[in-house]
Amino acid sequence: MQGKLIVFEGGEGAGKTTQLRQLAQWLNAHPSFKQLKTQGIISGLVVTREPGGTALGSEIRHLLLEYNPTQPQEAMSSRTELLLYAADRAQHVDQCLRPSLKQGAIVVCDRYTDSTVAYQGYGRSLDLPLIHQLNDIATGGLQSDLTLWLDLDVSAGLQRTKNRGQIDRMEKNDLLFHERVRQGFGELHRAHSERIVKIDAQASPQEVASNIQQVIDQRLAEWYGSRGWHPLPKSA
Repeated sequence: MQGKLIVFEGGEGAGKTTQLRQLAQWLNAHPSFKQLKTQGIISGLVVTREPGGTALGSEIRHLLLEYNPTQPQEAMSSRTELLLYAADRAQHVDQCLRPSLKQGAIVVCDRYTDSTVAYQGYGRSLDLPLIHQLNDIATGGLQSDLTLWLDLDVSAGLQRTKNRGQIDRMEKNDLLFHERVRQGFGELHRAHSERIVKIDAQASPQEVASNIQQVIDQRLAEWYGSRGWHPLPKSA
């Protein structure tokens, strides 16, 4: 049985990585997940990320997030950035996502195609039709089955990143850039409301985790209910 691809998206400081880890722990402890895994209906849980979900992707991730030119004229161009993300994604889809889904895994991924639309399309103001075309080439048409957009006020998110003590190349962009990124995610949510679910990331981490779990539980019941997925009580 084909698996399912669940993606976490959001701006800087939205808490994607933390929430993804909590979801993975929750899923692995879920009675229905354990049962369907034992029955061979679900092969397991795969947690991955973009960029950097493969060995080659890790090298690309370093370039994208840590590249620090010694001369201003050597700065990475927006088109170069876009193509590096596409290269990482093509490798990731071929080596990780498609094989895992074919085996029947639930794949949870930190960022995917919507990030490219939001960051390079809206943030960098690159041509949106070109970005959609590149995404299609890189993925071979593979879309997420569900995307969780962790939405957070831009200033609050950037403050969270500063509190961590070290910021990467993308986080160093100015406030207007990040505002455009948030706008991009909002446009995507409005255009694909069935696939993209908005999560209020301003709430406490516990509240955010609970809201995410409820959404995931319901979707998995829709996908696997006939095979025996039973949502947990809301108080659980």
